[in-house]
This record gives sequence, C-alpha cells and structure tokens, in this order.
Amino acid sequence: MNASTSTPIGALTGIKVLDLSRVLAGPWATQMLADLGADVIKVERPVAGDDTRHWGPPFLKDEAGNDTREASYFTACNRNKRSITVDMAHPEGQALLRQMAQEADVVVENFKVGGLAHYGLDYESLKALNPRLIYCSITGFGQDGPYAERAGYDLMVQAMCGLMSITGQADGEPGGGPLKVGVAVIDVFTGLYASNAILAALNARHHSGQGQYIDMALLDVGMAVLANQAAGFLATDKPPQRAGNIHPSLAPYQDFPTRGGNVLLAIGNDGQFARFCAAIGQEDWAQDARFATNTARVHHRAELLERMQPVMLTRSTPEWIALLEDKAVPCGPINTVAQAFDDPQVKARGIQLQLQRSAADGIHQVATVASPMRLSATPVTYRSAPPTLGQHTDEILREFGLGTDAIAQLHHQGVV
Repeated sequence: MNASTSTPIGALTGIKVLDLSRVLAGPWATQMLADLGADVIKVERPVAGDDTRHWGPPFLKDEAGNDTREASYFTACNRNKRSITVDMAHPEGQALLRQMAQEADVVVENFKVGGLAHYGLDYESLKALNPRLIYCSITGFGQDGPYAERAGYDLMVQAMCGLMSITGQADGEPGGGPLKVGVAVIDVFTGLYASNAILAALNARHHSGQGQYIDMALLDVGMAVLANQAAGFLATDKPPQRAGNIHPSLAPYQDFPTRGGNVLLAIGNDGQFARFCAAIGQEDWAQDARFATNTARVHHRAELLERMQPVMLTRSTPEWIALLEDKAVPCGPINTVAQAFDDPQVKARGIQLQLQRSAADGIHQVATVASPMRLSATPVTYRSAPPTLGQHTDEILREFGLGTDAIAQLHHQGVV
C-alpha cells in the first residue's frame, strides 16, 4: 500500500530532535520520535554519511531494477527525518551544531564516552546554552565502570549479556552451541528504551522546566531484556541453558514436525492443553497427573513429547492450524520473512508501505515496515522516505537564518 499523504498533528509535533547518532540503536530511537511527529534533523558526515548507507548488499534498486549505491539497511531506521551534512571537526561546523542545539528539545548521540567534549557538543556544554535540552547518550557500556571506554556492538553485547548462551540448540544436539539472534535485537531494544526515556524526560520537563541527561548502555539493556530468564537465575542461582525452541517454563510450547512441514504450538495454560487433547481425541492426557497442570507437564516434558510427536506427524501444518485455531489453541506456521509479508493478517494491517522519494537518485519509492504504534487521536504519520545524504542541508540552514551567500561559503569550505 502507499503511505497516506495526509499529515495530521502528531503526538510529538513541535518537538525538535538533533540526531547525531548513526548505525541502529540511536537512529531506531529517533525514527520512533519522528514517526510520532517530531522534527528530526539527522546530522551526517559530508560525503560518507551514516555508516549504514554502505552496509550492503542488499542495496536499493533503481527503476530499471539495478542496484544503487544505497544499502537497504539505512532505510530500516531513518524515515521521516531530514538529512544535513556537517563536518563537526571544523570549528564552523561545531558552531552550527551548537546553534541548532540551542533550539532543539532533544539531542541523541552515540559517540564514545567523552568523544563530543572535544567539539563542545557534550551535555555540559550544550546545557549551558539550552537548560531545557534533553540529551541522550547511547554507548556500549555506559558512562562509567571499567568498560566505559570500550566500543560496543550488538553482537558483542549479545554474547556478553548471556543472550547467546540461551539461544540455539542444546549442547550435544545437532547444531548445538551459542547462537546470535537473527536481528540486532540489543540495538533495537536500546532504541526502544531510549525513546521511552526521552518521552519521560519531556514529560518531566513540563513540570520542572529543565532538561536532563540520559545514559543508555547496550549492556544494561541486554541484561534487562533477559526478562524471565534473568528472573529465574536470580531466584535459583542456576544459569538457564539453551533448549532450542522449547520454553523453559511452559509445555507444550515449541515447534513440532508435521506431515511435510513444521507447526508451532504455544499452549500457555491448562485450559488450552485440555482443548488440544480433546481435539486430537486424547482427553485422558489432560486427566493424567503427569500432564494435568503446566508445572507437571514441564517436569514430565520428555514423556509428553514422546506421546505428542507421533500424533503431530499425522497432519500437515495447514491441517493442524485448521483444526486448532477455532478452539483457542494457539498455533501457527513457521514462516520465512517472505511468507510473513504475504500473510493475510500482515496484509490486512498494512504492514508494508511504499514511501515516495525524489527520483533524482533513480529511486522513486522506498519500501518500509509500518510502525506498530497505532494511536487513535494522534496517529503515526509517514511524511517522507529515508533521505538522501544531505538532502535537506540548505533547507535546514535557511531555517537557522543563514542566507544564500553564507550557505555557499560553507559548501565551499567543506563545512557542509
């Protein structure tokens, strides 16, 4: 579907965000703010731009179907933003950014600890110019502690926080061993936590009139999103183990081979299990003391699976879904990404969007995934496709009072 051209007032209309971040965690946070209506000015390096503009293949294709030089990675987290190129190593570039920060509500950056102090763009420097400023720093390990100076990347943190130790098949099983998640989930979660913290700080500013500093660390987030696995360790002092697709606290809650495929069963309570048993003509399983409660099923998982696995092979995946879905027994296919986008429910929800873009670079439309935030009164808007590098440089400079000659001089000096 095509994104709507209407632009109703967003929940964050009037909020200005100076986005000094790159790659994924910071841009994910600022895209969320942009989707909600904030004016996000993405500051990029002249010529090179955000690192992810070059992280390909895959690359965007032009109208003739040929690869361009723009990686699709960049488009995942930069829609609804305006791009300006500024060389912050140049004194005049630093002055420009300080001027922009004076009028901003939020700054987001993911430089190494202390990295922006050299340019007078750290929190203390900008706070002196704009006490209402909310300044969010995103680093691998936070602003203090023995690892503060280290660079941090999603894969490194997935390993360090224990996530890889609980992801993948168990040792001794085919393909066993630690495994990363197929998406940079620590970066994405950090972006989500950062945007929440920024929204909280904006609300606090309504009462205090003052901005504040936000210290976001990928490692902190990685530990936090261990969720029930961390809670289980803290309760028992026993590290959780890899178990493939089996849930450590629920049964049956996993994938099963079917006749010609696989199906996922996500039975989360005793009522669902009883309905499953009735559907397959095995009502006695739900009365068996070994299987009557979830706790019992977890303790007797091997015996339960010994009974279930032959039964699950008697039907195809579509047949299992047809049998169970109207009985409120959660089940579903294990889709590829292509199959997921072709799913009727995904289509009905309008998850895939096409955003219009200037054809100057040979790309007329950019596909994107719709925001899952659905607000009734102040809905997410899709105002613009991810920008080309420096697309809005002159426009933004004019907004900050620079005339044609001054802008031309900045271009000549290589500042922008």
